[in-house]
This record gives sequence, structure tokens and C-alpha cells, in this order.
Amino acid sequence: MKTPLNVTIAGAGIGGLAAATALARAGHRVVVGERASEIGEVGAGIQISPNGMAVVRAIGAGAALDAVSLKATAVRLFDGPSGREIVTLDLEKHGRGLEWRFVHRARLIEVLKAAAEGAGASVEVGREILALPEGAALEGDDLLVGADGLHSKVRARVDEASKPFFTKQVAWRALIPGDGPPIAEVHLGPGRHVVSYPLPGGLRNIVAVEERGAWAEEGWSHTDHPGNLRGAFAEFSPRVRGWLDAVDDCFLWGLFRHRVADRWWDRQQVLLGDAAHPTLPFLAQGANMALEDAWVLSDAVSSAPLPDALRRYQDMRRDRVARVIDAASANARNYHLSFPPVRFAAHSILRLAGVVAPAQPLRRFDWLYGHDVTKAL
Repeated sequence: MKTPLNVTIAGAGIGGLAAATALARAGHRVVVGERASEIGEVGAGIQISPNGMAVVRAIGAGAALDAVSLKATAVRLFDGPSGREIVTLDLEKHGRGLEWRFVHRARLIEVLKAAAEGAGASVEVGREILALPEGAALEGDDLLVGADGLHSKVRARVDEASKPFFTKQVAWRALIPGDGPPIAEVHLGPGRHVVSYPLPGGLRNIVAVEERGAWAEEGWSHTDHPGNLRGAFAEFSPRVRGWLDAVDDCFLWGLFRHRVADRWWDRQQVLLGDAAHPTLPFLAQGANMALEDAWVLSDAVSSAPLPDALRRYQDMRRDRVARVIDAASANARNYHLSFPPVRFAAHSILRLAGVVAPAQPLRRFDWLYGHDVTKAL
């Protein structure tokens, strides 16, 4: 490794803590600043797919994550209104040994914080890290990593601030008591869908998406009345309605499409995760892309001088995350088919594929789930 760097990271979310761990393990001196007075997340589940798990294991946090998560065995797609199964994707049989995990987001943050501190990084809460003023240089540090999320202040200095547009879709998120086998269920309906899976500790995670013209604010901190959620899915199957009847509290997020940053770095500043590429939830890849970013950034700055390293990091990441975001948008369209003949045809094709080529639906995403950034560099 070249000379160790002094690195400051703005934001102690998934990407920031993973980057801190990877950088500290590579021998760099790392400080993470989190402006909140405590590190926490809105209570909800998250899926870590194989491409993200490769990074978690490479930074030494795999065993700790295993202890607080469930290993997924399948994904089952249903017609939302009728409750009829469309197809089952058997991850154990057709996942080629790869692993998907369900975890509470707060537990993942705890695992990554412990890994970062165990690697020698310092995590400081109640400390806001500000972007560099125009023309200024870092004092005492070599690199500032902007892992400060959707409304990144560092991005505003590195690249033109994103001007998002409302996708005319909103998402609810909730947790209810429940258990069951570690299977993700996706219930598809005209202009809407529900995803649900169990979490450790007797909980079930619910994400429900509806197409609608009424605007809603962006961000998971906005509460909504559970009755609005139940009303949006009143025509769904008894199984889904039973879940929603158990919801006492829920959060509502307006889904906005953001531009992937054209420039991810400037002088001694670099972007990571949602600060560079906010991601819609239809492939569950926001956290996984941040994990990939963290590894690639650490490897790049450990292998080359900063200007070249940051350029290489952007070159290796931008096209991939743009493809993921486009694929997520396409997934939303496929989930929400409204014209009955088109929905019937699409579901029939999936049912047939489940019989004659059961591995094919997963194979379509080999480029995503089978990509391991820890081995591809």
C-alpha cells in the first residue's frame, strides 16, 4: 500500500461505515462524522443481496451479520388481488451458492459501526462534516468522503445538485409482529405492489408501493395513517390485508428519480452511496450499491495517487449504478401492469418459466447478483 491517508467521512450510514471499515483495514487513518446526536435508523428491514454480502464478508463483518439476520431461501411472486401464486424463485436450488439476507437496518448499522471501530476508525456522533468551500483545501486531511445521503452537502460542492422529479409513486414502510420461513413475498397488482419478508426477533417487514398523482415528501421520516395504506390495498388478497390490518404505525415516502452524479470527485472530495446515486427501491439495491462503492473506493485510494484513484473509482462505478437504477425503474413497470390482457400474459410467461426453466428468472440478473467487486478489481 502507498502512504496511509487521513480520511474524513461525512455520514455514518451503511456506505459511510463500510467505507470506514475498508479504509481502516487498509491502513488509513479514518474519522467518521455523523451530525445526528446518535446513530440510528428508522426501524425497518433491508435485503442484502450477494453482491453486497461479498463486501460485508471482505471487510470482516460477515459472521456478525449472520448472527442478526436471516438467510433467504426463496422469492415468491403472487397476483395481488387473487392471491394466486405466479412463480417461486428457489434461491437455494438456483442461486448458485450465493446468499441473500434479511436484516433489520438498525442491526446492520450496529454491525458496521462495530466493524469500523474494530478496524481502528473513529466514529463521532453530533459532528457535522461540511463540504469544502470553493477553492479551499482540506486542513490536516487528505480526503473527504461524502457519504451524507440523499441531500448531500458534499455533492453540492462536487457536482451540480440533483434536481429530482416525482415518479408518481409512493411507498409505505412498516413492521408488524410475525414470523415464517425466510421467504420474500411480492404481491403484484395494477399500479401497486407489496413486498414482505420476516426479520429476526419475530418481526415482518412490509414495503407497499402505489402509483398515484398526489405528491408526497421524500424521506422515510414522514409518518402516515395506517388507514391510508389499508385503503390503497383494499382489493388485495386476504393474506395481504391481514398483514396491513396489523400495522399500527407506518412511514410514507414519495419516490423521486434522481440523476446519477456526472462528477463524483473534485480535488480532495469524493461521493459515495446515495450522495452520488440515489436509487429507487424496486431492486433493493440502494444499500448494496453503497457497499460496493465503499470497497471500490478503498481499493482505489490504496493503490494509486488521489487524482488518479478518484478518477478510477468513478470510472468503475458510474456505469454500473446507472444500469442498476434503470433496471429498478423497469422492475416497477413490470410489477404494476394494469391492462388485464398484458398482466395475464406476463404472469403466464412467468408461470411457464417456473416450470420449464426455473433458474432463468434469476439468471437474468447474473450481471447484478453475481458481480463481486472484491474480486473484480
